[in-house]
Amino acid sequence: MSFVEDFKPTQLTLTETSPTLWRVTFDNPPVNVIGPDLMRDLKELLTELENNDTVNVVVFDSANPEFFLAHYDLEADPQIAEALPSTTGFPAWVDILVRLSKLRAVTISAIRGIARGAGSEFVLATDIRFASAEKAILGQMEVGFTAVAGGGATARLAALVGRGRTFEIMLGGEDFDGELAAQYGYVNRAVPDAQFEAFVDAYATRVSKWDHQVLTDLKNFVNEFTLPADEVFPRQSDAFWAAASRPEFQSINAQLFKRGLQKNTHIERNLGAEMGRTFPKPTP
Repeated sequence: MSFVEDFKPTQLTLTETSPTLWRVTFDNPPVNVIGPDLMRDLKELLTELENNDTVNVVVFDSANPEFFLAHYDLEADPQIAEALPSTTGFPAWVDILVRLSKLRAVTISAIRGIARGAGSEFVLATDIRFASAEKAILGQMEVGFTAVAGGGATARLAALVGRGRTFEIMLGGEDFDGELAAQYGYVNRAVPDAQFEAFVDAYATRVSKWDHQVLTDLKNFVNEFTLPADEVFPRQSDAFWAAASRPEFQSINAQLFKRGLQKNTHIERNLGAEMGRTFPKPTP
């Protein structure tokens, strides 16, 4: 039995479009948060891809038209994810992102809907990011939680958009639509939504037909000049979890959950704007 037939993920689906082109579709209602079960699925998938000499391209998309990956699951016990095997020895989410960025297969994020926080970090770790001009939303809102991004967004963004725009994105904590994200270099390009699926399919299919070794060599040469050093990522993860334990973070978190965080609500759909209206409550 092949891996595609044997793989039984719970929060994503894997489709073999061809032997050289796979599609991974996130499906964790209501808003595709990133928790231990999804991380377990991703780690198993990454292990296969790290040892696969046939797959040339992997496209990541979402079954939810409003949410690509909302953010990290702020209700989940982080120790469950940390107990999962870590090939790199890094914290759970960092392990996934570092391994994702170094796959031999070309990875493409097809962003239709919201990719914030850890969702944004995921797409930043893929090789190519295509965004629906009308429907994609990206952002790093951690500053509004009184935290720093834990999955290396600062390092990856700096290589893509430059120092000033990285500060703008990280310090503002606001949402970026597909058009502005493309203008900044946050994504490769914004494609009109009516043409989005056809464009991504055509590009992915074209690249999937090239020689596997050539694609591997090209990725290695580009990675040599563009990937941040691995050691920067655990420090950022440690800083996030240190912030998450503070009362200021917990106060904001509690307020947002009361207003519908991690549900398909106004607060989740407009989190970039809402973070600027939510502040820690004084300790009694």
